[in-house]
Amino acid sequence: MPTPDDRPLTPSQLNTLACDLLEGSFPNIWVEGEIADLKTYPSGHMYFVLKDAAAQVRCVLFRSRRQWLRFAPREGQLVQARGKVTLYAQRGDYRLECETLRDAGEGALRQRLEELKARLRAEGLFEPGRKRPLPAMPRRIGVLTSATGAVIRDITSVLARRFPLVALELLPVPVQGDGAAARIRAMLHQAAASGRYDVLLLARGGGAQEDLSAFNDEALVRAIVASPVPVVTAIGHETDTTLADYAADLRAPTPSAAAERLVPDRAELALRIAGHGRRLQRLYLYALQQGTQRCDHAWLRLQAQHPQARLALQRQRAAQARLRLGHMLDRRLQPAHAGLHHLRSRLQAQHPLQRLQRQRARLQTAMERLRRAQEQALAQAGTRLQQAAWRLPSPRQRLQADRDGIHLAAQRLQRALAQRLRELRQGLALTAPRLRAQHPARLLAHVRTRLERLHGRPQAAIARRLREDALRLRTLGQTLRALGPRPLLERGYALLQHPDGRLLHGVAEAAPGTRLVAQLADGRLELRVEARHPAP
Repeated sequence: MPTPDDRPLTPSQLNTLACDLLEGSFPNIWVEGEIADLKTYPSGHMYFVLKDAAAQVRCVLFRSRRQWLRFAPREGQLVQARGKVTLYAQRGDYRLECETLRDAGEGALRQRLEELKARLRAEGLFEPGRKRPLPAMPRRIGVLTSATGAVIRDITSVLARRFPLVALELLPVPVQGDGAAARIRAMLHQAAASGRYDVLLLARGGGAQEDLSAFNDEALVRAIVASPVPVVTAIGHETDTTLADYAADLRAPTPSAAAERLVPDRAELALRIAGHGRRLQRLYLYALQQGTQRCDHAWLRLQAQHPQARLALQRQRAAQARLRLGHMLDRRLQPAHAGLHHLRSRLQAQHPLQRLQRQRARLQTAMERLRRAQEQALAQAGTRLQQAAWRLPSPRQRLQADRDGIHLAAQRLQRALAQRLRELRQGLALTAPRLRAQHPARLLAHVRTRLERLHGRPQAAIARRLREDALRLRTLGQTLRALGPRPLLERGYALLQHPDGRLLHGVAEAAPGTRLVAQLADGRLELRVEARHPAP
C-alpha cells in the first residue's frame, strides 16, 4: 500500500514543480551563443536556438520585446541574450525567455574603437588647432574612392556645375574589405609625395558599420595627420562618423557636400568679377576726369597771363557780378510778389458776385438732394404697402385654413386612439402568460426545485475544495522534501555538526581535538578532529 508521499504525480504537476524550481533558482542572466534555427512567426514572436560547440538552449523573444532591438538578428550571428529561465509546461521543455539581445561582436568592436579613439584624442591628433586650412581656389583635386561606385560621378557632376576650371583626378582604392586600409594608406602617401594636388578627398558611399571599419584603422588616421596636403573626408551617411573624419582637416556629411565645400561657385565668382570690373571702370573714369580738370586749370592759368585774356577775364567777372546781383534782387523781391498774389486771390474770392454764385450752387445741390430723398421715401412706402397687402389674407382663406386644421387634428386624434388600443391589447397578451405562470401551485413547485439544487451544492463544493487542498499539500510536501537535506544524505553526503547541534561551516571552526557528529542517511557517527588542512 503506497503512502501519501509515494503517490505518483501527473505530468502537469511535475512540470509545475519544475517550473517553480527553475524560475526561483535562476535570476535574469546573460547567455552568449550563436543563433541557429531562427524562425519569426506572423504574430511577431521570434523563436531560435543559442548554441556553442557542445550544447544548445531554446530561446523565445516576444513581439513586445523584439520591437526595441537595434539590429535584425540573423543565422550564425554571435549574440548575448538577457532573460529568465522558464519551463514550457505543455511540452516539458525549458527555455530562455529573452528580454533583449545585443550583438556580442559589435559590442567588443565598439569598445575597442572607443578605447582607440580616446587614446588618439589624448595624443592631440583630433585637435582643431592642428588642422590645416583649405585652399580657397584649388587647381587640382585628388579623389581617393572606388572607381566603380557612384561617388566619383556625384563629385564630378558637382565640380562641373560649380567650378569646371579645377582639374579632378581619380585615385582608385578599395573602400571596404580586408586590406582596404593598407591600400588607402599607400595611395595617400603616394599622392602626398607627388606634389601634384592642392587637396585630397577621401570619400565613399553609405554602408553598415562593419563596412566602414577600414576608415577606423589607426595607421590610416596617423597617415592623414602626417599628410603635407590637406585631407577632406566624406564617408558614409550624414550620421556616420569614423576616426578618419576626426583626423581630417574637414569632414563633410556627403561626397556632394564635400565637392561644394572645396571649390567656389562660378556664379558667385562671375558676380565678384563683374563687381571688380565696375569698380575699376569707375576708378578709371574718375582718374580721367581728374586729369582733364587739371589740364583745363593749367590751360586757364596760361591764358590768364595774356593782356587780352586778362581784360576779357575782368569783363567776364563784371558780367558775373551783375548776374549775381540780379539773382540776389530777385530772391529778395520774390516773397513780396508772392504776398501780393495771395492778397489779390483773397480779394477776388470776397467779391459779391463770387459769393452769390457759391450760394446759388449750394442751394441747387440741397434742392436736388431733397428731391431724391422724397422719391426714395415714396418708393419705399409703396413697396411696404404692397408687401403688407400680400401678407394680409382674405376671410375666406382664413376660414378654409381653420377647417383644414380641425380636420388634421381630428385625424391625429383618431390615429392616437387606435395606437393606444393596440398597445393595450399587446400588453394584455404579454401579461396573461405571466399571470398564469405566477399561480401559487407553480410557484411552490419552482421553489422546491431550487431548494433541492441548493442542498447539493455545498457538499460538492466542500469535496472539490478538499481535493484541491490535498493536492496542494502533497505538492508542497514533495517540494520541501526535494529542497531539504534528506535527498543529499541519501546520495552519500554527510552533515558535520557540533555536539550541541550547530552545523560546521568551515575548517576554522574545528580545532584539533574537537569532537564532531557526522549525520548520515542511516545514522550518526561521533568523530574527533586529528588535524585540519585549509584549502589553498
